[in-house]
Amino acid sequence: MGRILALDIGRKRTGIAVTDKLKISANGIATVETGKLSIFIQNYLKNEAVELMVVGMPKQMNNTPSEAVKYIEPVINRLKKVFPEIPMIFVDERFTSKIAHQTMLDGGVKKMGRRNKALVDTISATIILQSYLESLDFQKLNNKHD
Repeated sequence: MGRILALDIGRKRTGIAVTDKLKISANGIATVETGKLSIFIQNYLKNEAVELMVVGMPKQMNNTPSEAVKYIEPVINRLKKVFPEIPMIFVDERFTSKIAHQTMLDGGVKKMGRRNKALVDTISATIILQSYLESLDFQKLNNKHD
């Protein structure tokens, strides 16, 4: 059993978050250049087991893939080839950047800090992962009532 790794893949940068070993909470760990993502994950896997990758998939308001998908799909295909043993699931990431900015505001991050796009990407990955964990909790709760 390993951790769950979440990715907020962007054209230039990718925010990365990971669960604790018990898979209770999500924690942002880094933002890396998207072109160096495979190397980062390979190095991470030297020290930690990962059982699942959760990838944010950008969608439009009508639930169709956004324009950004064309930049993300080649990265996803490369990750699937390099890490075939790690299953990958996709979650809607429509509002994560806005939520990340609001989180920074609520947390008292100064204006210059809020302009730090790498921080926004890491927080976005954390939000993607936390929402995935909450969906698992919701499914468990519903299964108990069936």
